[in-house]
Amino acid sequence: MLEAFTEFFRQLADDYPRWNFIFFHEPRQWARIVKGLQHTIVLSFACVIFSVIIGVVGAWMQSSPSVWIRRFVQGYIQFFRNTPPFVQLLFFYFALGQFTPAVTGPDGWTQVPLISNIGWAIISLSFFAGAFNVEIFRSGIEAVPESTQEAASALGFSRLQTYTDIVLPLAFRVSLPALNNNLVNLVKTTTQAIAIAVPELLYQSVSIWSDYPSAQYPTMILLFFSFIFLVGILVFGMSRWERSMRIPGYGG
Repeated sequence: MLEAFTEFFRQLADDYPRWNFIFFHEPRQWARIVKGLQHTIVLSFACVIFSVIIGVVGAWMQSSPSVWIRRFVQGYIQFFRNTPPFVQLLFFYFALGQFTPAVTGPDGWTQVPLISNIGWAIISLSFFAGAFNVEIFRSGIEAVPESTQEAASALGFSRLQTYTDIVLPLAFRVSLPALNNNLVNLVKTTTQAIAIAVPELLYQSVSIWSDYPSAQYPTMILLFFSFIFLVGILVFGMSRWERSMRIPGYGG
């Protein structure tokens, strides 16, 4: 069955040279696609998790009694919201990356940066999306009635307990639709990691059609539908989560 599959695409490439699905009949190119997809999934998953954590913590810090903490959070939000994520990515990797320490590599003599290009991509994109998540969660928190927080305080809850046990669960329900949109944009933005040579799916696709120009159209199609699939999984999961957390009469 597999041999028939590969033979079909090999014959297709011979008959129609502009439609060379080389990754379906050459194991080495298929391995490059799989490697790129793995890096895209890891990068997307890590950025989604860390950006949500940044959003939750940042929203809590916004209500801090300290004016300096609130100003720090506002400065962070304005910095990352008002500059392009592509520029941020280059800044983190090429500017801040020069100041990170290096460790000895496996061969015992080369120096390897402590934070790799994948690490910098995760850091940069997480901070970028996290700035939007802070505002998303802040709007959700503001939708929680003040009387609810006052009741928690009257019952002896600390500020942190009120936030984690009462305010955040309610705010999460209100924030999920906007959070869903932001995380979808984040997954699509991971393609910009090609600028610092992260071997994600776009990087591998460009490498393939650079080596084999006849594979350009098929690789573009594969890239297009791969992201439709990845984003579709995220949207489906977030939609199911949103429906499961919905409270009738609260937050729509």
